[in-house]
Amino acid sequence: MSRIKLVQTCGACPEQYDVYIDGEKLGYMRLRHGYFRAEYCGEVVFEGYPRGDGCFDVEEKTLWLNRACSAIFEKHNLSSVPLYEIEVPNEDELSE
Repeated sequence: MSRIKLVQTCGACPEQYDVYIDGEKLGYMRLRHGYFRAEYCGEVVFEGYPRGDGCFDVEEKTLWLNRACSAIFEKHNLSSVPLYEIEVPNEDELSE
């Protein structure tokens, strides 16, 4: 079963992730100034306006990431339920 791995590259202002499917980097997600987008191979496949400005509100994060992962899975022609995991680097790695 394919799995999406979200590697957080910035925690806030913007909150952003590199998106990997089966180990290959194929996408990007970013929330900045209240605008969230998910890209697959450089094409925007999902976008919206969550409450969070530079990072998601705690209660909305799962909803928006699930929607974005579903759009990426659909574009990648995968029919299974989009499973994802988030990898968050330590603070020193984020500030580099």
